[in-house]
Amino acid sequence: MAYRRVDGPASRLRGIADSASGDPVLLVDSNVILDVLCDDPTWAHWSREQLRVQSLVHPLAINAVIYSEISIAFDSVSKLERTIDDLGLRMLEIPRPALFLAGKAFVQYRRRGGIKQSILADFFVGAHAAVVDLAVLTRDGQRYRSYFPTVEVISPDRAN
Repeated sequence: MAYRRVDGPASRLRGIADSASGDPVLLVDSNVILDVLCDDPTWAHWSREQLRVQSLVHPLAINAVIYSEISIAFDSVSKLERTIDDLGLRMLEIPRPALFLAGKAFVQYRRRGGIKQSILADFFVGAHAAVVDLAVLTRDGQRYRSYFPTVEVISPDRAN
């Protein structure tokens, strides 16, 4: 999938991150955000609706890995920061125990026959969610369920 840059305000995203509750934080995977930013023809509607619905019951958040992944849609840090603010996304730091767990999940992946030579972003996101007890909103939940079975995953096949 090719992502196109976002040069202006993220108008397609406005109004979907208005959470006023104190419910547990929901970590939003980069694929959901990029679907909306890039108006993905297959997934934009589902992702936009899930962001809207989930923001009513959860504060939404990203971490440094997700930040880096969504940066591909922007040509400047200021535009990315403005979009994060428009979405009402919190920026969470990945704790060291989660970084350790991400490495262990990668070892398990390689033992199961995985071919990637470097650690996958999903392992950082999944380990972060597992260690801090966060749910994850993603459209690709299989890896999270497989390597982080304690993490609640909201995905197309298990949407609320």
